[in-house]
Amino acid sequence: MTTRYDLAVIGAGPAGLAAATLAAERGLTTVLLDEQPVPGGQIYRSVTRNPVRNPGILGGDYWHGADLVGPFRDSGAAYRPGTTVWSVSRALEIGLSRDGAARILPVKHIILATGALERPFPIPGWTLPGVMGAGAAQILLKSSALVPSGRLVMAGTGPLLWLLAWQYLRAGARIDAILDTTPGGNWRAALRHMPGFLRSPYLGKGAALLLDVRRKVKVIGNVTDLRAVGDGALRSVAFRQGGGPERSLPADTLLLHQGVIPNINLANATGCGQHWDEIQRCWVPTVDEWGASSVEGVSIAGDGAGIAGAVAAEHRGRLAALGALHRLGAIGPEERDREAATHRAALAEAQRGRMFLDTLYQPGPDFRVPKDDTIVCRCEEVTAGQVRDAVRLGVGGPNQAKSFLRCGMGPCQGRLCGPTVTEVIADARGVSPAEVGYYRLRPPVKPITLAELASLPKSEDEIHAVLHP
Repeated sequence: MTTRYDLAVIGAGPAGLAAATLAAERGLTTVLLDEQPVPGGQIYRSVTRNPVRNPGILGGDYWHGADLVGPFRDSGAAYRPGTTVWSVSRALEIGLSRDGAARILPVKHIILATGALERPFPIPGWTLPGVMGAGAAQILLKSSALVPSGRLVMAGTGPLLWLLAWQYLRAGARIDAILDTTPGGNWRAALRHMPGFLRSPYLGKGAALLLDVRRKVKVIGNVTDLRAVGDGALRSVAFRQGGGPERSLPADTLLLHQGVIPNINLANATGCGQHWDEIQRCWVPTVDEWGASSVEGVSIAGDGAGIAGAVAAEHRGRLAALGALHRLGAIGPEERDREAATHRAALAEAQRGRMFLDTLYQPGPDFRVPKDDTIVCRCEEVTAGQVRDAVRLGVGGPNQAKSFLRCGMGPCQGRLCGPTVTEVIADARGVSPAEVGYYRLRPPVKPITLAELASLPKSEDEIHAVLHP
């Protein structure tokens, strides 16, 4: 049976759009599969039909996404929005669901461009209504032009927190306070990376943004012991500044953020090798210079292969596409390397200064390793104390903890608890997270219904009809 597509790209963010465009323009039959209704990923979400009337609210960098969508639409690549990919096999068969029906799609090469997730920020009360992630709040702004009303407090660390604050202010929102949890010692550790940052594209934009926000919003630094307080809904935010007494701010909405991490669930379930990144404090797929993973025929591009930002993701997507073109025999090694030179130079420029940011905004240990009474697995309501009790009973890693406590077995499949469970176990055992390991995931990595499974083609003729409609 003839395979319909040479290449499938999963995820329509900057990496996926760039990869699919280049591959299709160079003659590969290419399909881009994406869960969202329109292309753009998180960083360029809703860029083709954004409801925010004033384009200056989101900033010029956001609108660069339209420059990726246009060439993609002209490239000849097939586009399948509203498609949930729930498995990728080593035989390069993709399990997907669309319009209520499941299908298996065999291809010759796959590029995973699944992007990033917000790092879990488990504090007491983080499950209260009124508490949400800054990334989720930014989705509401980009897709629906919504900002919170009432008393708003933002807390955490990382560039996205400050970007969202800047966007909110330009949208007319009122921010009562920003509670900066960046550990003071991070500045000293980051100083040795300052020379690269001074020559980076982040410096000018970041400094102007930070100064603008700090002029307009009360910023409280060196925040520790953060907790959300309320009975049935958020009422206030309690915290300490340094070693001082506990303080409280009334709040109707608390937005939490402490950085982003690669969305590795699909890569993990596919069997791609991964390693622990001590600076970014997360698990990262192990790939070569072309994005090729340990699974033959599967490449990983963009922030899903390590956090580096939107511009870097775009060029990593093109490098992965060139790698796929070479692997499939469409171009030779000399042509691949020649075309890659421009993208490698642009990637190096985009990554300059990244080590400074990663070191400066590394979350403090108290916010990565919560106290006993804090819920770490929201799906199964498992606390950090229960995880520590399991370690005392002999549990050595997240997979055993899953068996004991069901953490990681809910609808999110470990996205909201995996990093925390690993860090809690590592702390309890007194070892590195690299020794503890991560969840061993299995498909489906997204919830699917029995009706969808029942709709899978069962005969050669049915499969052929799906592939060649």
